[in-house]
Amino acid sequence: MRLNAKQIAACTGGQFLVEAIDPSALMTGVTWDSREMQPGWLYVALPGERVDGHDFVEAALRAGAAGALVMQSPGRAACLLAREMGAAVIEVANTASAVTDLARAWRGYLRGRVIALTGSVGKTTTKNLVRDVCAAYGSVVATRGNQNNELGVPRTLLAADPETAVVVVEMGMRGSGQIAELCDFVRPDWGLVTNVGESHIELLGSRENIARAKAELYAALPAGRGRAFLNLDGAYLDVLMEAGGLRERPMLLSGFAGNPDEDLREMLERDGTVCEEVVWAEDVALDGEGRARFALCARDHADHEEEALLAPVERCRCALTLTGAHNVDNAVAAASVGFALGLDLETIAAALGASVPEPGRQEVIAARGGFTIVNDAYNASPDSMRASLSTFAATEVAGRRIAVLGDMGELGDFAEACHRGVGAHAAALSLDRLVCVGALSSFIAEGARDAGMDAARISRAATVADVLEELDTLLEPGDAVLVKASHFMGLTRVVEGLVR
Repeated sequence: MRLNAKQIAACTGGQFLVEAIDPSALMTGVTWDSREMQPGWLYVALPGERVDGHDFVEAALRAGAAGALVMQSPGRAACLLAREMGAAVIEVANTASAVTDLARAWRGYLRGRVIALTGSVGKTTTKNLVRDVCAAYGSVVATRGNQNNELGVPRTLLAADPETAVVVVEMGMRGSGQIAELCDFVRPDWGLVTNVGESHIELLGSRENIARAKAELYAALPAGRGRAFLNLDGAYLDVLMEAGGLRERPMLLSGFAGNPDEDLREMLERDGTVCEEVVWAEDVALDGEGRARFALCARDHADHEEEALLAPVERCRCALTLTGAHNVDNAVAAASVGFALGLDLETIAAALGASVPEPGRQEVIAARGGFTIVNDAYNASPDSMRASLSTFAATEVAGRRIAVLGDMGELGDFAEACHRGVGAHAAALSLDRLVCVGALSSFIAEGARDAGMDAARISRAATVADVLEELDTLLEPGDAVLVKASHFMGLTRVVEGLVR
């Protein structure tokens, strides 16, 4: 972001409580956390249930804020401090909405390609892989962590400069219409949907409805120059294409995963639709630590002719540092973006291989006690829970495999069945111990027992303290423990307790 105080006031409909001493001075960043304030940034005072951002305006100014957006006067002392430091204080009707207004205005200055992605599982991992691949193409700004909501999305746009080559925006959603609202100001050039799973089924009621909500991203792409990236092996592909209007509007299409020859021929025979390019993986194998090795393959169908299906296949070897076969799909999705940008497969494979997981997402930690922790406690859904368990079971372990699983959220009436299904999946794997934490996870325990897992290998815990007490007597050198649950369960405290 490079906007001066007058531009910010005009974009947000704000009024000056204190004018900047230099009205032409540009503010170059935005935050609502005074602790991360950098000199020359804009501070946004957000009201909250526990704390009110207006109480930290002075702290932000002392840290170098060049301006502050507020919904009410921050007080005489803060205004005097702003005058003393030459900073602007701008009053707006709603500071959260003002962040969106700023992003909407700033989007017009961005000359690079804006790529948005969403999906039920693997959004953040895929976003990181896309970011790392795009870095081989040019300068890139991407969503930080999983800041994919109504505040994080505009902040991603505001973090980019006009010269940024690629902006990668992760979009989350809980209900219908939310992605459309984000796309309204993001105005993505390219869009990618990783998959359609069961996350947020509580509000949407069915996976088809989830697919329709995800397809709002495709529907927002500009006709003609827009590009949609399609998971050819994913569920509800027809729904995504129909709801996203991909057959009614001229659109560039790129496919990933699946069996490209069969999928493309089927699409051609059905309605004449064809992907310009398709990227997929062959010969997938996991090493002893569960990391995927595969042949990264691509074909260019840019001439849109049926005989282009016989175009030569490009191949190169790819080795991920990320664990799990499921990350191959995330990798080929990112590779399809790089291929569309014109990168060669060797460059793409190198970028994929150098990408590392974020903390809390299949993060492997060597504990002092001689055992290994797989920290996957950041979030969970039925799909990601099954994938994480399968990866854990396929990893070579000197001792025992112990899975600590907690509740999954936002499943509504499907919660019991989904948790039982995870338990049944766990029972079919090579696990030595299953520790279930939380009320809903009792169904994981029951599902595992009903599927034939020895009841002596299953235990339940009510609290993190109970889990740590059990593991303290259970874990031995050479053992490995997987920790996974939805974020609200706070099982990162289990990881922290084990690392101490």
